[in-house]
Amino acid sequence: MFVRPRARDVIQTIVLFCVLAIAEAKALPLTPVADVPLGGHTTRLDYASQDLGRHLLFVAHLGDSAVIVFDTQAQRLVTRIPNISNVHGVLAIPELGRLYASATGTNEVVAIDENTLQIVARMPGGVYPDGMAYAEEVHKLYVSDEHGNTDTVIDVNTNTRVATIALGGEVGNTQYDPVSKHIFSNVQTLGQLAEIDPTIDQVVARINLPGAPGNHGLLIEPQQRQAFVACEGNDKLLVLDMTSKTILATFEDLRDPDVLAYDPGLQLLYVAGESGVISMFKVVRGKVSKVATGFLGPNAHVVSVDPVTHLAYFPLMNLEGRTMLRIVRPVP
Repeated sequence: MFVRPRARDVIQTIVLFCVLAIAEAKALPLTPVADVPLGGHTTRLDYASQDLGRHLLFVAHLGDSAVIVFDTQAQRLVTRIPNISNVHGVLAIPELGRLYASATGTNEVVAIDENTLQIVARMPGGVYPDGMAYAEEVHKLYVSDEHGNTDTVIDVNTNTRVATIALGGEVGNTQYDPVSKHIFSNVQTLGQLAEIDPTIDQVVARINLPGAPGNHGLLIEPQQRQAFVACEGNDKLLVLDMTSKTILATFEDLRDPDVLAYDPGLQLLYVAGESGVISMFKVVRGKVSKVATGFLGPNAHVVSVDPVTHLAYFPLMNLEGRTMLRIVRPVP
């Protein structure tokens, strides 16, 4: 039998929720710097990437099929590059003066000149191109084909697809490790991390990740030889030792973790969640400890960090009816 809740009970529940939300927000050791409108429609935003030398931040505006170009020095919108269908991933490669974007709507990888901000090439990207990583020694771009169960390999000298690497399951984020000079890809339906040798474009090892359903987000911290794996399936963060290939620590209750960013100078790790809740961790001499968890903004599932200024950038899909870039600074 349905029992209608009393008005007092409903009000008390709402008040308690608001109090907890406010307390959680204050728990983040971040100082607001600016909220800058990004234009376009209040549709989904996805990955971000920076070219520090050019002071440019690139944000995938998936719902508008455009790449947002933001000047981090002037803190202003530069332009929006259109006609990149359902753009998911973006990766700036400063030494090439080029940006790559994964256009999931047309299953392409799109190359953009950073000086002219014009599209210069399009190439096949698999079935559902998403995250990207660059192996500079071999001049190759590795693109997660999430639904195609592969990594697509692009030769950036010719902007052509040169290989397709079968991974055996749905692929999450792909990252490059400059120490081993290998590519690592989350195989999120197998709970594994696949290790790829880019000189031969073959999987050379598979690392099992116990308790990691939906291991999508991935970040490699080469100096401390650790990898951080965000698991969408159970709201956990795994810390992996890149030398022994074993799990060092597990953190729970991250609330829809997605994109990760690391500030090496402050040894500060950010994990952004679909819920708008982010978690911050300190990484000191291989020891990882949680600093805080709190609500930063609606749909704040993407983060990018400038290691020089220590500013963190969070693109927000809909803040009071507008797309917004929330810029914050860690409290000393």
